[in-house]
Amino acid sequence: MDTNILLESGTNELEVLEFKICGKSYGINVAKIKEILAVTDITPVPNSHPCIKGVFMPRDTVVTVIDLARFLGYGNGSDSKNKQLIVTNFNNLHIAFEVDMVVGIHRVSWLDMIKPDNTVNASDNGVAIGVIKKDTTLMIVLDYESIIGQISPETSLKMSEVECLGERERNNMPIIFAEDSPMLSRLVEDALHTAGYTSVTGCANGEEAWEKLKELKKNNGINYGVKCIITDIEMPQMDGHRLIRLIRADEAFDHVPVIIFSSLINDDMRRKGERLGADAQVSKPEIGQLVGIIDNLIIQGRNVEKE
Repeated sequence: MDTNILLESGTNELEVLEFKICGKSYGINVAKIKEILAVTDITPVPNSHPCIKGVFMPRDTVVTVIDLARFLGYGNGSDSKNKQLIVTNFNNLHIAFEVDMVVGIHRVSWLDMIKPDNTVNASDNGVAIGVIKKDTTLMIVLDYESIIGQISPETSLKMSEVECLGERERNNMPIIFAEDSPMLSRLVEDALHTAGYTSVTGCANGEEAWEKLKELKKNNGINYGVKCIITDIEMPQMDGHRLIRLIRADEAFDHVPVIIFSSLINDDMRRKGERLGADAQVSKPEIGQLVGIIDNLIIQGRNVEKE
């Protein structure tokens, strides 16, 4: 999807597409979107999840259609005759979300996104990344990876890839991991522990990770107490690209390997990550690949060939 707006890497900004469901405003990161289409003929899939309307096939690609109104608890949604499909690509999946109406694109800072507290995201079923206030309207930016994970759990992190590694030597080299989803953060930390990495510090966003790094620098002198940094891209307050820019601008951390672990590893995002100095970039389901890259970067150093 071409929005005619090119975002510079590491500015801590994003473009959010606003859409309506039953009169309420929701948002999605434009980086996830391939195109927006009018609702077309959708073929139902027998015995599928109730929130899956079916599939359609634009340009030889089978796309699964999610009834977002039903998933969010609105039943059949509005009776609008002009519903639209937001066609996305993330986590190597082709998914379309049916919505009542697309409103437009807003360019915002991650600082403007308010993280919901535990009354909203208290459990693994929470699906709100954050809330953006536009004039008198509250727009909820949804966690689409979590939505897909709840509908189809087999599309989530491939934990079996780590379990297949078998017994591994324990390694207490400190790792910092920035991820705003509590569920994914816990799963990744569990996977890394299973893979032998026993000293993983989770941070809820890039800002928290950067404050932790500055604290380590102040208290630990030349060692700094961190051997690898893993970061998501989409996070409120400070995104992963901004975090990498700050890390690479500080000579104290310039030598530390940085890995992007995100659902947004497309060609454009990969180029941005490379320009900022990421050592490797891994799509979120591929937890086994992440472990292999950590092994190489920590044990062999940053001079290994970048992915």
